[in-house]
Amino acid sequence: MNFKHLETFIWVATLGSFRKAAERQHTTQPAISTRVAALEEELGVKLFDRESGRSMLTTKGQELLPYAEKIIFMSQQLRMRADKVALLSGILRLGVSETIVHSWLPLFFRELHETIPNLDVEITVDVSGNLRTGLMDRTLDLAFLMGPVSEPKVENRDLCSFPLLWVASPDLNLPDRILKLEELANWPIITYARNTKPFAEISQKFSELDDLPARFFSSSSLAACRRLTRDGIGVSTLPLSVIADELKNGTLVELEAVWTPSQLAFTASYPSVPFNPIAELAANLAVKVSEEYSTSGDHKKLSHDVKNHN
Repeated sequence: MNFKHLETFIWVATLGSFRKAAERQHTTQPAISTRVAALEEELGVKLFDRESGRSMLTTKGQELLPYAEKIIFMSQQLRMRADKVALLSGILRLGVSETIVHSWLPLFFRELHETIPNLDVEITVDVSGNLRTGLMDRTLDLAFLMGPVSEPKVENRDLCSFPLLWVASPDLNLPDRILKLEELANWPIITYARNTKPFAEISQKFSELDDLPARFFSSSSLAACRRLTRDGIGVSTLPLSVIADELKNGTLVELEAVWTPSQLAFTASYPSVPFNPIAELAANLAVKVSEEYSTSGDHKKLSHDVKNHN
């Protein structure tokens, strides 16, 4: 039995489209149709109902899909157990939250290159909501995002968390004491994009104030948030890795407040079907690198340097 035909069957079933399966397998739609037709002839059954205008699985196709998935999974596991990781090649389409970019992503790429030297990587930096969409429509193979992604066919591996700090420009002359939220709300709150967990939590907390509503300057770019805060436009809550240089050189100062948003919890998430050994291996490497970063690596040194400077 041809493994390529089985993989094509799985991709058409997963994406619901011969055209999308062709794009994913870097071939033409007629080639995909030929592979499916060959598999149907070999099995003696019809796998897809093409008359509906969509690539819908037949009842028999639904019955056989789990077996095809298991065969492909086991074949990939056989290659992995044969210790041929270094021979893996192809493209990893990786989505990354910007917080990760400013912390351990370079360490991860060093490890990834040493482990799979023949791998090409396409990187997308975006907010977690968009990265989740990319995983669902299979335009991304793996994402480091604020997770987990609560879908039955998505694997989630826990990564390190990042505490948030309230910061502002020293030009704002905010008092050197524990500040009430009402005092912070005198300035625009510069924060994450509106379709993110941090924004939802922060906006909810400030909506509980009795005074005038807080003003929010939201952005999908942490670099933009940092720049606006450094220029005295408002106050912000950002991860230490994003603002460490500014805290050390004094262009930003840390604020004490009665409330601070929850830590940012990240996961390495990837679709489990069809099985992608490169995505699984890269996710495992990300777990390893993030743990090293948070416990004994650059993260501790970063916190130590900032505290000593302050």
